Amino acid sequence: MIIIAWLFLFILAANLPWLIEQSPFWIIYRLQSLPRKPFLLRFFGWLLLYVLIISLGFAFEHKATGSVKVQDWEFYVITISLFAVGALPGLVYRYQVKPLLTRS
Repeated sequence: MIIIAWLFLFILAANLPWLIEQSPFWIIYRLQSLPRKPFLLRFFGWLLLYVLIISLGFAFEHKATGSVKVQDWEFYVITISLFAVGALPGLVYRYQVKPLLTRS
């Protein structure tokens, strides 16, 4: 059950920066007083959420087994690729569907 919840959080976190206007870097966003959140702030928020979700996965592994297996670089390449694939619905909505909806 914990794995299903973690996978749900994984997909939700991958899409969150593209769907909401609030940012984990809200101080930078507020100081610049931009009308919209720029792509780079969304991308850095996405990376921050990736790190948090992977850390949560390691915490679950430690809780379940009592230790955490050391991962090589391949693990991180695969998980960030899966995180990018999971973010695809949010990206498509933000940059393709939403402009079409606001235009019509």
